[in-house]
Amino acid sequence: MSESTVAESRGIRFFALAGLIVAVHLAGLAVLLSTEYGPFAITLSVLAWVFLNCFLLVVLQRPGICAALALAFIVILIALSHFKFGILQLTLTFLDFLIIDRDTFSFLLSVFPRLQMQLIAAGLVAVPLLWLIWRFDPFRVRRRLALTGVGASAALIAAMSVASPEQAWEPFQGVNHISSLARSGVVAVSRLASTGWIEADPPANGPLSLARDARAAGLPELPSGEACDAAAKRPHIIMLLDESSFDVTSAPGIRVPAGYTDYFKSSDGKQRTMIAESTGGPTWYTEFNVLTGLSARSFGDLKFYVTRITAGRVTRGLPQALRNCGYKTFSLYPTYGNFLGARTFQKGAGVGHFVDMADMGVNQDMQPDKFYFDQALKVFAREQAQQAPVFMFVYLTANHFPWTDVYRPDLTPPGWTPPGNTAEVDEYIRRQTMTANDYREFTARLKHDYPDQSFLVLRFGDHQPAISQKMLEPGIDQATLAKRVMVADPRYFSTYYAIDGINYSPSSLSSALETLDAAYIPLVLQEAAGIPLDPSFTEQKRIMLRCKGTFYACRKGAEARRFNRLLIDAGMIKGL
Repeated sequence: MSESTVAESRGIRFFALAGLIVAVHLAGLAVLLSTEYGPFAITLSVLAWVFLNCFLLVVLQRPGICAALALAFIVILIALSHFKFGILQLTLTFLDFLIIDRDTFSFLLSVFPRLQMQLIAAGLVAVPLLWLIWRFDPFRVRRRLALTGVGASAALIAAMSVASPEQAWEPFQGVNHISSLARSGVVAVSRLASTGWIEADPPANGPLSLARDARAAGLPELPSGEACDAAAKRPHIIMLLDESSFDVTSAPGIRVPAGYTDYFKSSDGKQRTMIAESTGGPTWYTEFNVLTGLSARSFGDLKFYVTRITAGRVTRGLPQALRNCGYKTFSLYPTYGNFLGARTFQKGAGVGHFVDMADMGVNQDMQPDKFYFDQALKVFAREQAQQAPVFMFVYLTANHFPWTDVYRPDLTPPGWTPPGNTAEVDEYIRRQTMTANDYREFTARLKHDYPDQSFLVLRFGDHQPAISQKMLEPGIDQATLAKRVMVADPRYFSTYYAIDGINYSPSSLSSALETLDAAYIPLVLQEAAGIPLDPSFTEQKRIMLRCKGTFYACRKGAEARRFNRLLIDAGMIKGL
């Protein structure tokens, strides 16, 4: 072969590979332009593309393989973000990579059992292609130049993210996956560098103890607490999470059936308000509140991952306090237990027996409420021989969104007539009526089947439904609504809590204020059941009375920060 032929062959290969690299970059930009909306998001996503390519060039120096890896990485990230949005209504964020645990992968494989084989097949195809690109890529980029690109793109991403901070509602739109991921990285790094995982006062000179006298930074002496007699006869306790439920009569012009508001009243005839820390979702904020007695808002911008962050790291909670008093503790969880680290989180807080969707023998996480009540009855029947009081945390899911479809029309209560609101609101009220009927049947069964047993039931709405925003202030614009939510306007965060006794009268309702934050629910339950408060709950009751039912918002977070420090120094919060 002549030298001219060799040179021509090399030239063809050179331009072919150069064209391939350009094509890969154009494909990457096309992917970004098809998923990003608005000049700001597009610019930020392009900078993220530059950052990723330059970062890979620092390691590999070959632009061909780097562009191919970057394209594959971007496509995978967008696919994962779409998947996450389909499950949680939230796009991918930096915290998804900062908090990587076994439960995350386990949940993916639970939802997509064939995913493992698909990943193996994709790897078998991708690896040879990437090797070929690596083998025949004639180009090299100096690391110094690549590092300059990394630094410049990172600085521009940070500057844009600081100049235009991500609004709380933006990740819930299901678009701008890469730009949102980039901005969330700036937020997360800034948050962790400034306050760490959880807001807490600085440590004192020496360790504090909730079981002994303790003072720090002028803190008052903590109570010693009252010992619990585990052998004393106590009522069984049932805590019901009533999905998306609140009294819709708080919205103007809503028509409801006769006797509708009776469901929200306790056995003493009073109607009480619980202030949740989320609206329209997510349930796990309230789950965290009622199990630990703490605030998800203490985790700032990281609160969406509160159960994953605290899994195995927060050991203080309602179930643990009840176990110390001889209770067997159960949680009937409506989906897979590896969802957001729920199983690990709840077991760390004292749940001894975690029963998830798979354990209950179903493969869908939205079942009629009667199904979960029947599961609870089975647990009680099985545990009677143990002669130990039972605590059970039961989730109800029939009122989960969407309300645009009629859920299980065969379960519509006899005589039901739509009150005459929009079809969506009437469907919401129909499902609430189904829940009320199932609840009455459940309590009647307990009273009939266990006439010699006593039961305390505390039920609450975990958050308002997303459609409440249409009902409370009809016609409100999105900007004003976002401001309401950002300042935690009580109108959008108010649900209900109610206390009922079956063959039992609550021991004390001194903590059952007319309005209180969700973090105080463990106090209400323990005092109603006659459970002596341990030192941490005794101190928290002082905060509740001092702050008139508010927790995190009291004194602009000062009480919550002080309390978090006490729990950290007492060893009840670890590694945060």
